[in-house]
Amino acid sequence: MTEHIRIEKADGVLTLTFARPDKKNALTNAMYGALADAITAADADGAVRAIVLRGEGDMFTAGNDVGEFAAMATGAFKGERHVGRFLEAIARATRPLVAAVQGRAVGIGTTMLLHCDLVVLAEDALLTTPFVNLALVPEAASSLLLPQRIGHARAYAMFTLGDAMDAPTALALGLANRVVPFPRLHAEAAELAARLARQPAGALSTTKRLMRNADVLMAQIATESERFTERLKTAEAREAFTAFAEKRPPDFTKLAG
Repeated sequence: MTEHIRIEKADGVLTLTFARPDKKNALTNAMYGALADAITAADADGAVRAIVLRGEGDMFTAGNDVGEFAAMATGAFKGERHVGRFLEAIARATRPLVAAVQGRAVGIGTTMLLHCDLVVLAEDALLTTPFVNLALVPEAASSLLLPQRIGHARAYAMFTLGDAMDAPTALALGLANRVVPFPRLHAEAAELAARLARQPAGALSTTKRLMRNADVLMAQIATESERFTERLKTAEAREAFTAFAEKRPPDFTKLAG
């Protein structure tokens, strides 16, 4: 276990588990660093032929740790932010990425799925991208990828209203490959990863490069990250995080746009 990330490798499959269930698997800076290191290392490891991303407990991930976001908004956070390294790792990954998602997948919990090659959802999965609710903007190239996948109207509602998408809808719209009962979720993802691991690795990586242009994705991620960082310093963000800490609804109506 490294910084709440459980790392297991067997039979050509690297399994990375968000292992912070007491905090709804909210992703910390250290967790992003561990994920980035593991995915980047896998690209240079001939023994790894597929990667599985999964969450421990009854939730995939609540997204970014809001406490760390609040620290960034007030300037209290110090040190290197590893989320950028994680985003680059999944955008440039040459190994197939398989996601197993149960319960809520919030923010980056949903946007990272857009970089996965196969996605398995449990029947109770709910995908949300409530960035504007926190006075922020989309990340992980999702402002490009989500409208491409599900259309502008649906993507805009997910980003700006925080509308949730259930598993059957996600499957119908092409955000997932399969929906299964929760007890079957991890076995289904492992089975798909095992099938990929038996495929010719060169053909798999070439197919992936043909289907997604990593340079285009990284350019979008860079633009989003710049705006995201700007937004963290705004009065709107301070109000959002203060309201979250005080467990009250935020009031943005008195703040200029």
